[in-house]
Amino acid sequence: MRVKICGVTRVEDALAAEAAGADALGFIFAPSKRRVTLAQAEVISAALGPFVARVGVFVDAPLSAVRETVRALRLSAVQLHGHEDAAYASALRSHVRVIRAVPFTPNLTAEFIQTFPADAVLLDGLRPGGGEAFSWADAGALSGLPNLILAGGLTPATVAAGIAILNPYGVDVASGVESSPGVKDPGKIQDFVRAAKTPASL
Repeated sequence: MRVKICGVTRVEDALAAEAAGADALGFIFAPSKRRVTLAQAEVISAALGPFVARVGVFVDAPLSAVRETVRALRLSAVQLHGHEDAAYASALRSHVRVIRAVPFTPNLTAEFIQTFPADAVLLDGLRPGGGEAFSWADAGALSGLPNLILAGGLTPATVAAGIAILNPYGVDVASGVESSPGVKDPGKIQDFVRAAKTPASL
């Protein structure tokens, strides 16, 4: 199970996530309590080892700005949380891997997830990036789809249950491992990564 710790704003939090075994870190470049500047992200990224994926989170940003950030940080992927359409995503995929965040609604289909031009689809609450959970049982028809990422209000106490129901490729958390907005709790990060990566049978 892959784990992404999103909304990282401090070097110490990034290092705690890396030490806990997180596979990816997310830098938010959109209005948020966890927003970072390119300069801040460069400092945090430089402190990390080479095996941690760096993901930039954007909301309706100009393509040119996203591409420049990808180049500057050598991002592994970009995560799109706005109204970016298929053409926008396709234009980026020639430069970087694309993760499309979508809110779960009952009419969300497996066909959309499988045909949208993205390398992964992040399934979130009604307000993507808002830390709001949704009914995993209602999303059961999407269980096990390739490169599905589960997000939305996950915590160390709930992530294992979400994984058991939806069998995603990975999980994404921000507020669920924080002591205050934008400040991660090392203990919560460790608990989250352990819960996500421990097989349910153990």
